[in-house]
Amino acid sequence: MQLSRRQFVKLGGAVSTMLATGARPASVAAAPPSFQVKWSQEIASICPYCAVGCGMIVGASEGQVVNIEGDPDHPINQGSLCSKGSTLKQLVNSDRRVVKPLYRAPYASEWREVEWVWALDEVAKRVKQTRDANWIETDDNGRLVRRTEAIAHVGSAALDNEECSLLVKALRSLGLVYIEHQARI
Repeated sequence: MQLSRRQFVKLGGAVSTMLATGARPASVAAAPPSFQVKWSQEIASICPYCAVGCGMIVGASEGQVVNIEGDPDHPINQGSLCSKGSTLKQLVNSDRRVVKPLYRAPYASEWREVEWVWALDEVAKRVKQTRDANWIETDDNGRLVRRTEAIAHVGSAALDNEECSLLVKALRSLGLVYIEHQARI
């Protein structure tokens, strides 16, 4: 296609005007048909992979995830999902997904399934033992510090602000100093 300088400037002005006003050609402006699965329940969620916090719409029916797509109303991703986020349906519905806690005893080579009650009690017991064994009441200058430096915590991008706030309060009440979040790493 041959354009003179004058035609190029006119075309550039027309395109700039369209972009500035938000106008789109008729073929692009037509809204796509709705692909919502009518027989499923839609639930807003957040992608658990990275620290971006993309919004998702999860379609569920009879306890199964049938569809996952980006939330077009979410301010972060505006309906788009990365390659990992768009494969979450496969992760959730996988027959290889771990749904019970696994425990490997010290020096053992095999993992074994344990009950949730036992696993949670064991974690609480070990946190308490570690905290009590490594408690620092005062620092080298005699100042009251009441902390432990033997336990650290790394937060998850799947938590919202309210959950993070409650979690940090609980961790600080245990005396933890080393609290980090995935978004900052």
